Amino acid sequence: MEAATAPEVASSGSTLKVKETSPADAEGPPASPRQEAGSPIPQLLSPIEEHPKIWLPRALRQTYIRKVGDTVNLLIPFQGKPKPQATWTHDGCALDAGRVSVRNGERDSILFIREAQRADSGRYQLSVRLGELEATATIDILVIERPGPPQSIKLVDVWGSNATLEWTPPQDTGNTALLGYTVQKADTKSGLWFTVLERYHRTSFTVSNLIVGNSYAFRVFAENQCGLSETAPITADLAHIQKAATLRKTGGFAQRDFSEAPKFTQPLADCTTVMGYDTQLFCCVRASPKPKIIWLKNKMDIQGNPKYRALTHLGICSLEIRKPGPFDGGIYTCKAVNPLGEASVDCRVDVRVPG
Repeated sequence: MEAATAPEVASSGSTLKVKETSPADAEGPPASPRQEAGSPIPQLLSPIEEHPKIWLPRALRQTYIRKVGDTVNLLIPFQGKPKPQATWTHDGCALDAGRVSVRNGERDSILFIREAQRADSGRYQLSVRLGELEATATIDILVIERPGPPQSIKLVDVWGSNATLEWTPPQDTGNTALLGYTVQKADTKSGLWFTVLERYHRTSFTVSNLIVGNSYAFRVFAENQCGLSETAPITADLAHIQKAATLRKTGGFAQRDFSEAPKFTQPLADCTTVMGYDTQLFCCVRASPKPKIIWLKNKMDIQGNPKYRALTHLGICSLEIRKPGPFDGGIYTCKAVNPLGEASVDCRVDVRVPG
């Protein structure tokens, strides 16, 4: 018998290993009558008709990502005749039978985890052995969850209509890389939170275009593939956007004029609503003197229409569409007018039938 000459062969995502033997081992001593009757050599009675090989699915050749609580159910086909012995390991150690179930068939092996936890992440190896021949395949599994919130947030400085924030990254990123941070603001009078920016990668930011005379709180969420953190730290100090002091007119100096034409600092957002459910549209405007707010639908004035309820408070403009019907969809416009000029913003509202 000749010695094996191919110690390792790679195929279909698996590796085939063959144990080398010497000519002396191949010849071996003659079998005794007892060996022939009671314990025959397996190779003689069960010749290998098909070498072991693992067919690793293409989707498993890169990191397999699941969320905490998801089910992991992997079916790995293989070949080998007679039936080979299939075994699994996790990071080089035996599997935890209390968490991971394995079922080996004639042509495949199934790895099953009912509710994945982060501790189940790691490198899993399937080994298919037939005599001295062995094929192996590895699968990297990553179990992730939502990140924790940033550890703290601080209001660093306030000047003009701007506020600078700093925060520290979360202690727990959810077992995967962060996609960024979402920064939100809310004025203390309305209490409504508005998103300033999303998927921002740095840990400091300057929020601009804040409304003079308002006080603001800020919060920051962390985000990864699973979504936003469940909570967010809120600034302990409020950002008070002070009105500029009125200068007393003296000889040689002209009093500063703070008048400005209307300018929208928060535009309207397109939305889709369900027929019969009240819907609200929001935008923010800045102007001095105080502007007149006009709401239009498809360029038609809807002021005084009982179907709509319009409010304006501290620069925040809202329009409530009461129980919208199929004909209430269209282009809605908010127009602000004062003696220095006018500005407008539009959005599209679609009304769909439930069910």
